[in-house]
Amino acid sequence: MQNVKVIIWGLGAMGSGMARMLLNKKGVDIVGAVGRGAKLGKSMYEIIGVERGDRPEVLVGTPEDVIKEKAADVVLCCTDSFTKVAFDRLKFCLERKINVVSSAEEMSFPQAQNPELAKQLDEIAKANGVSIIGTGINPGLIMDYLVVVMTGCCETVDHITARRVNSLSPFGPAVMHEQGIGITVDEFNKGVETGTLSGHVGFHESIGMIAGAIGWKVDKVTTSMGPIVTDVDRKSPHGFAKAGDVAGCAMKGYGYIDGELKIEMDHPQQIEPEQVGIQTGDYVIIKGTPNINLVNSPEVPGGIGTIAMCVNTIPMIINAKPGLNTMLTIPAPRAIMGDMRELIDPECKIVK
Repeated sequence: MQNVKVIIWGLGAMGSGMARMLLNKKGVDIVGAVGRGAKLGKSMYEIIGVERGDRPEVLVGTPEDVIKEKAADVVLCCTDSFTKVAFDRLKFCLERKINVVSSAEEMSFPQAQNPELAKQLDEIAKANGVSIIGTGINPGLIMDYLVVVMTGCCETVDHITARRVNSLSPFGPAVMHEQGIGITVDEFNKGVETGTLSGHVGFHESIGMIAGAIGWKVDKVTTSMGPIVTDVDRKSPHGFAKAGDVAGCAMKGYGYIDGELKIEMDHPQQIEPEQVGIQTGDYVIIKGTPNINLVNSPEVPGGIGTIAMCVNTIPMIINAKPGLNTMLTIPAPRAIMGDMRELIDPECKIVK
């Protein structure tokens, strides 16, 4: 069997990390990389900081140059957070009969806020005999899929709280902008008011995934967003906040079922939290029969967590039924310590 062939669209912090991870795996080749601006024409290896060695050269190109029909088994699309923004790129890949794993947060459960676009992606994928999924550390695992798994040992569920106290330091410039890192409190409040700051993207999707999985129907989702102000200068690889400015945001989400608050999301996130004594962690708290109080501290790091979730989902999306998938419709991704080809269903054809 040929190696699994992967194209990476977007070589920012997440896409570059996925490339480096893939280069250390057996049974898989990176056959293309899509970028823009100054990255075009450059060696992918130079951009990601890895010696090429005896590997075939991979030059960064445009989508039209790289993503041709059946040029790969999977495209890892690491360019956007929002389904509406990512839609044309995802459609481009699907129409060329290539499976897609997207890191766009809203793509984890696009039915929640973009049902029409979700329907279109499902139809396009099915028409071309391929599959698409959105995943990552959150949404994709910590505040939704992990919650769903833990309800599996419950007879009844009355209330769910998912809490993630995390560091934003591993993420790139796009996330820094979305979170308002480095701006003043007044600028932050204005950004919230005008909608130019998105903060955490994915509460609607996480709440929708959890509710749909256990049979609840969501009436309403509300969110709130407040600044986390630092009293010391903080610097991460892609962000800086001086004392008195915004180093993160405290996000909350609330899901109502039959008019009653049933699902709560609590998500304070900031750059360099350890610098000010903040202990990160992931928490699943379920009130039911039995009660669940799952704690993982410190947090699963967001950067490597997202990178690994997307890479480890590659065999599952190749094996998946054609159409739009979610974490609820594929087997659980797991670390790939052997040959990736051994995880591919023999009935699923990979590119020859």
